[in-house]
Amino acid sequence: MTRRSLPSWPEVAADLVAVAAGRAPADLVIRNAAWVNVHSREVIEGTDIAIRCSRFAYCGPDASAMIGPDTRVIDAGGRFAIPGLCDAHMHVESGMLTVSQFVRAVLPHGTTTMFIDPHEVANVLGLEGVRLMHDEAAVQPINVYVQMPSCCPSAPGLETPGAEIGPADVAEAMNWPGIIGLGEMMNYPGVIAGDPKMLAEIAATQAAGKTVGGHYASPDLGPFHAYAAGGPADDHEGTREEDAIMRVRQGMRAMLRLGSAWYDVKAQVTAITEKGLDSRNFLLCTDDCHSGTLVHDGHMDRVVRHAVECGLDPLVAIQMATINTATHFGLERELGSIAPGRRADVVLTSDLQTLPVETVIARGEVVAEQGRNLAPLPAFTWPEHARRTVKLGRDLAANDFDISAPEGAMTVRARVIGVVENQAPTRALEAELAVRDGIVSMDRAADVAQIALVERHRATGGVRNGFVSGFGYDTDCAVASTVAHDSHHMIVVGTSKPDMASAANRLAEVGGGVTVWKEGREIALVRLPIAGLMSDAPAEEVAEAAAAMLAAMEECGCRLNNAFMQHSLLALVVIPSLRISDLGLIDVDRFERTELFVTP
Repeated sequence: MTRRSLPSWPEVAADLVAVAAGRAPADLVIRNAAWVNVHSREVIEGTDIAIRCSRFAYCGPDASAMIGPDTRVIDAGGRFAIPGLCDAHMHVESGMLTVSQFVRAVLPHGTTTMFIDPHEVANVLGLEGVRLMHDEAAVQPINVYVQMPSCCPSAPGLETPGAEIGPADVAEAMNWPGIIGLGEMMNYPGVIAGDPKMLAEIAATQAAGKTVGGHYASPDLGPFHAYAAGGPADDHEGTREEDAIMRVRQGMRAMLRLGSAWYDVKAQVTAITEKGLDSRNFLLCTDDCHSGTLVHDGHMDRVVRHAVECGLDPLVAIQMATINTATHFGLERELGSIAPGRRADVVLTSDLQTLPVETVIARGEVVAEQGRNLAPLPAFTWPEHARRTVKLGRDLAANDFDISAPEGAMTVRARVIGVVENQAPTRALEAELAVRDGIVSMDRAADVAQIALVERHRATGGVRNGFVSGFGYDTDCAVASTVAHDSHHMIVVGTSKPDMASAANRLAEVGGGVTVWKEGREIALVRLPIAGLMSDAPAEEVAEAAAAMLAAMEECGCRLNNAFMQHSLLALVVIPSLRISDLGLIDVDRFERTELFVTP
């Protein structure tokens, strides 16, 4: 695999100097731009920007002397030139797309740098999966840096992934050219407890001089001091103003996220707008974005617009999506600003408030214009064995989803996972449920459906059953998905056990994805053949299938915003309060397994 990269600084320095001095022509000159300078936080009108060897050579009042017969000239017409946007933390797999298709989708939205954590694919394919993601990232027309997954499994002893990552793997990956640091350290109880494995991974990253990503999902900020002492340098799990303040005060960067289902900017941005904290310690990110969001709403341009709507000065919001991120990852001299020597990533826009992305230049090449991608799709093929990862071991039947009641019980009091709209945490609920012929019944009238975690990595045939509330399903139905953060077994939620069995068997047949069944027939299917997580089809096709899937969930009675995201996180055993794994029901507040039935 040939890595797509820029010439090194010694190779181009003489050329850049010659262009800036007017002794040599530029490759590209942008004329008459309003230069958004994120170093000084000002807009400088009437600026010319000269580019040579994929880097900025000159930013100043007149580049006439730098225009030769072969120089391409773009007249900005007074439009704003802002740096290419950076996503500080994200998971490509959440878009249900490969890296190539994700990049193809976000380029027209002005994203020219992404910091990706492929811990989803790591849970299925291990170190090989990370290497494949790393290699695909290397050939993209934009900057895609990879964070080595830190927690695979995310919670040892509480789940069983398809593969594991350890300190030796982390140390090896730190030598790969595209690895920028350690992915989010989700096992925050392990760090706080001084777990040797977690601290060894952090140490290997720090020894390589790279950045340690954080993930502290608890609302209890008391133990956060110990977590910060362990070495994480940032955190995107804050949902409140006090969360953002705590991160920054402890010397970390607060990452404020707006994904398809996470709306955490508004509640935290007041740390800047009202409390007056230094905005240079705040970054913007998406974390998880569905293909539909990318196609219809945008990517980092959407996040910046939202931040401005929440009260941020547009120049501050742009800093938080460019130079702040570059600085955090030690790349301030490489990207994140329009300044001499930096990679020539720039967006032309006619308005800083609404941020229409009109022209996108990455590494000195025009890669998108007026919402249309112009960059060729890199050649990258995932191996065949990465497309055969759904292994149930047997066909499932309706009775695999039976939940036996304690002997002689007429009713039971059961623990129920409570979905919270637009947020990652769940609630730990309880419900009184009837027993018929020794089997515990769901309660559709009370919005208590059944959930099952089906083991799909080792063909054990294992099924763990429980209850969930909040989806509002009001008919015989089932939704099954091999996207099941973080260990990515199979989550099946439904009100009909025959439909639950049919949905699970269908995903085994097609190699993974999401399927919705209603009254005995399939009404939607999203095929995700790569690791059961991604498709190499264009984003528009995947978005169309995903939209049909969400419409099918609504047809079954669900009214949640981005309900699939809630579905896919029901097994995420590092975010409170109640989850399900292949080992049973997990009390994340206590970080331990708990029983399905509440004993008197």
